[in-house]
Amino acid sequence: MFSLLSPSISAGGTSDLPLNGTIPETGGDSTAIELDEDGKTAPIYDTNDAIVENLLVETTIDSDNSGELDLVSVKVMRPNTEPGVEVPVIYEMSPYRAGLRTLNFFDVDVELEPVPHPGNGYGRGNGGGKPFTSGQVSGALANYYVPRGYAVVLGEGIGSGRSTGCATSGDLQETLGTVAVIDWLNGDARAFNLDGEEVFADWSTGNVGMTGASYNGTLATAAATTGVEGLKTIVPVVAISNWYDYFRANGAVVAPGGYQGEDASVLADAVTTRANSAVCDPVLEEMVEDEDRSTGDYNEFWDDRNYLNDVKNIEASVFIVHGLNDRNVRTKQFAQLWDAIGEQDIPRKMWLHNRGHSGVGNQNNWTETQHKWYDYWLYGLENDITEEPMVDVQREDNSWQKQEDWPHVDMQSTKLYFQPENEGTGSLHKSPVRNQPHNKQSLIDAPTTNPNTLVANPDTTHVNRLAYTTDVLAEPVHMSGSPEINIRASLDRPVSNLTAFLVEYKSDGSQTVVTRGWMDAQNIHGPDRSISLVPKRDYTFEWDMQPHDYVFQEGSRIGVVVMASDRDHTIRPLTKTEVTITPTRSHLTLPIVNGKDAIN
Repeated sequence: MFSLLSPSISAGGTSDLPLNGTIPETGGDSTAIELDEDGKTAPIYDTNDAIVENLLVETTIDSDNSGELDLVSVKVMRPNTEPGVEVPVIYEMSPYRAGLRTLNFFDVDVELEPVPHPGNGYGRGNGGGKPFTSGQVSGALANYYVPRGYAVVLGEGIGSGRSTGCATSGDLQETLGTVAVIDWLNGDARAFNLDGEEVFADWSTGNVGMTGASYNGTLATAAATTGVEGLKTIVPVVAISNWYDYFRANGAVVAPGGYQGEDASVLADAVTTRANSAVCDPVLEEMVEDEDRSTGDYNEFWDDRNYLNDVKNIEASVFIVHGLNDRNVRTKQFAQLWDAIGEQDIPRKMWLHNRGHSGVGNQNNWTETQHKWYDYWLYGLENDITEEPMVDVQREDNSWQKQEDWPHVDMQSTKLYFQPENEGTGSLHKSPVRNQPHNKQSLIDAPTTNPNTLVANPDTTHVNRLAYTTDVLAEPVHMSGSPEINIRASLDRPVSNLTAFLVEYKSDGSQTVVTRGWMDAQNIHGPDRSISLVPKRDYTFEWDMQPHDYVFQEGSRIGVVVMASDRDHTIRPLTKTEVTITPTRSHLTLPIVNGKDAIN
């Protein structure tokens, strides 16, 4: 290692540090850091000697309508530097630090009809947050980065823990509650210690990076879309970019995997752990009405929670991490954010691992890569992190490959046309089968049946699903992107869920569900508009499945299984609709990288 007395990275001046020029020169005091043999900030500060403060930051909002501005609770952990030395900040906001109240899920075994919901059971006591452990450095972020010359700030979202206000599941108020901490770090907001004395962040360079997984990473994305000064980078992990797509899909009311009956109001209720939580009951009751479980349509409530609307405001770089098999925060969340920031030429990088709702873990040199990313964007250190290919993808065998972009630059959309074979089964072909009668096939909704049962044995008749498969693949087929399904069908009722599963049927007789997708049949003109359907009349229904990057192996078959309701995600109606499809007027679109010739 070598030691350097350098200008603070928000400062100019002469230095031997390899600075990358991304940080403006503003002048300031010096900061002592050391770089290791790889040019990364080295651990030279002792966490036992760190400065730890528990503070309340004043926001610009009054989400609980108390007449007073909300306060957000933060724990600040920073190295004990020489006086006048400034350090950058890694910041994570979370509504989960004080735990959760009991989740009161909606009943999903109900008809698909607009009916008033009886309520969601609020007022279960005061809750009350658990205070941060004072005086100690805690958490993986702080234990790693504080010794390397970073401050780490952990916040509690509005309405949770010791923060005031009310949780609102991702709207502008929650965003501004998050942004207030960044403003304080740049001298544009006030903070107070627990004795009420004002505290200044005169130790901060003003350069902030945000991170976090799930809800925590979602708040990082939300903050970035405000264009707040000082936020230099975000690293959202398995995070939401549009809350509508978390609780809805093409007009259908859907739940995140494992949490049937959850909705925005349920989540907000669960994280309202502040003292005197009953003051938030009116806010929660209004959310129940506005989220509209009756139609599932995209409306103003959801538009207020769609960060894609404001991607143009992002000034920070973005490093996305997501699980390709995440059924909680589904993969559409990363795909649409990646596309949107690409259109705005925002500096970006992405890792896609083959796990579910989690981070990468200790794989693919993740800790080193993240470290170099923060060094580059927060300390301004020159390294090769931005010269690497933008995307790392983990394959099914756990190996990693690098790509220049996502979807893969060689991806081509390929249509596979349905052809009926036996009753309830059929085949998939690259070209439509000509001069065939338009015979129809039907399925009966099975809302409480395990989807794995409906996916199995694609060559056998099952009254509750229709299955179509390719011939055996002559070579591997790499899919990269968002599959889409288009069916010509009629219903025997005015409303139905529609679900499609994309499946790899392997040569050993096993199968893997690659991805899935849903829609409300009434939303044929888009997620913001339900229309009345005429029973027995044919309509064209088109919807997307969740994006994926997956290689179907040689010897396997690609299959699509069509059903009505999905027990694990959709509303489970009591009346079982019959769906009748015209296969010869239906098709599947796959985003294929190579191996098109492997499909007949």
